[in-house]
Amino acid sequence: MSRRIILKAAAAGAFALATSTCMQAALAADTIKVGILHSLSGTMAISETSLKDVALMTIAEINAKGGVLGKKLEAVVVDPASNWPLFAEKARQLVAQDKVAVVFGCWTSVSRKSVLPVFKELNSLLFYPVQYEGEELEKNVFYTGAAPNQQAIPAVEYLMSKDGGGARRFVLLGTDYVYPRTTNKILRAFLKSKGVKDSDISEVYTPFGHADYQTIVANIKKFSTGGKTAVISTINGDSNVPFYKELGNAGLKATDVPVVAFSVGEEELRGIDTKPLLGHLAAWNYFESVKNPVNTAFIKQWKAYAVAQKLPNAGSVVTNDPMEATYVGIHMWAQAVEKAKSTDTDKVIAAMAGQSVKAPSGFTLTMDATNHHLHKPVMIGEIKADGQFNVVWKTKEPIRAQPWSPYIKGNEGKQKL
Repeated sequence: MSRRIILKAAAAGAFALATSTCMQAALAADTIKVGILHSLSGTMAISETSLKDVALMTIAEINAKGGVLGKKLEAVVVDPASNWPLFAEKARQLVAQDKVAVVFGCWTSVSRKSVLPVFKELNSLLFYPVQYEGEELEKNVFYTGAAPNQQAIPAVEYLMSKDGGGARRFVLLGTDYVYPRTTNKILRAFLKSKGVKDSDISEVYTPFGHADYQTIVANIKKFSTGGKTAVISTINGDSNVPFYKELGNAGLKATDVPVVAFSVGEEELRGIDTKPLLGHLAAWNYFESVKNPVNTAFIKQWKAYAVAQKLPNAGSVVTNDPMEATYVGIHMWAQAVEKAKSTDTDKVIAAMAGQSVKAPSGFTLTMDATNHHLHKPVMIGEIKADGQFNVVWKTKEPIRAQPWSPYIKGNEGKQKL
């Protein structure tokens, strides 16, 4: 083969490669990439996998209606595997390498704290869909879950009320990381303001993945002999399964010592025998059982999506609060991008103020103009035999978030961004 022929072949190959690269770039430009950053393995997979799936469902819904700015959304899914440093690595990969316009993700506060420096450094956006401890307000984050005054404080007020059983002693039981510890710091201050003594508060923490709750539940029963007692549970992840099983084994009924959980919903109760747990409580901003047309459509859409995508146990899938917050957050971001006519971070941040969505909760949820949090209703539900919740109390209107708890000294004047 002559040198000329070889050079011509090489040139043709180079041209084809360049053309292919340009075509790929053009195709990429025809989509808007969005990142999904949820643990699909490890201790948090029990809670986070469904958030990944509902995010993909929402993206498909938006694409079916024409996408955003005339472009289809392209999901980039990664698995940080319940590994907190890996969350930061995966966040950097999504923003710097995959060039996503926004990230929807995280569950635990330690994962959120891990990725914050990345989003601030690269000036990108994170939508965080889970209730948390507050004491934070970041330009690069929109919080679509509850702040303490939209979940924790109302739940304890309910437990202290006549309807909630009139509790005067409290066990603060949580997984050992920033969300439970900070939430319980706020709750201690709140309880003290209500005249509850330190001797009437027991605070207990277990590591992620903890499985043996026999001694802890026995100690709760013993503590409850000193007066009407309630348990405030901030246990996260798959540890909830052995905790609730031990409650059942010990015969600790809600009529004796009610447990109100802040991180247990329909998804975590799937696969657990809930009959021994009847009457125990959860505080959220949404339950699958609420009746309204938007929720009916949301549930129908989710169940159909689960079957179509052959998700595990597709016939028994449920919806829950963080799934609703994910769904609302993605729609709000899409609306803000349309308003800004751009995916530019700063332009989208400006356009997010005041965005509203008719949510499956039955309320119109609005993004606050200044503090990057949703105005949300508060609901308290009792566990039913079928793993669903009967709503026993709720606010009449959505509540504005207080990211900086008034029960923590020095927080005065911090409510705005």
